[in-house]
Amino acid sequence: MKQLTKAEEDIMQILWELKRANVKAIIEQFPEPKPAYNTVSTIVRILESKGVVDYEKEGKGHVYFPLMAKQDYSNQSINKLVDNYFQGSFKSMVSFFVKKNDMNIKDLESILKDINRKDT
Repeated sequence: MKQLTKAEEDIMQILWELKRANVKAIIEQFPEPKPAYNTVSTIVRILESKGVVDYEKEGKGHVYFPLMAKQDYSNQSINKLVDNYFQGSFKSMVSFFVKKNDMNIKDLESILKDINRKDT
């Protein structure tokens, strides 16, 4: 899967939330100042060409919907981050975030408990 730009990710976040939307409905979800209609329309068509959204004709317009689940994109993005910046080591990534964000032992223990609960 191709990596998405920030603008493409912003639109995908909205589509994942709404499930189905036309360009006008997507624009309504943006904070002020809202992007131009043509800008959003162009980005949605790029997402379509990348194979991550599709559309159905509705009246004179199109209603767009995601073809990729948010969880799948998140997994691919995290794996790419780990591969590119932490030599494929999740342990190195976690260590980096613990050190850089001054995470305390309680927080780390809480995360481990959550992980262990999922394993059972």
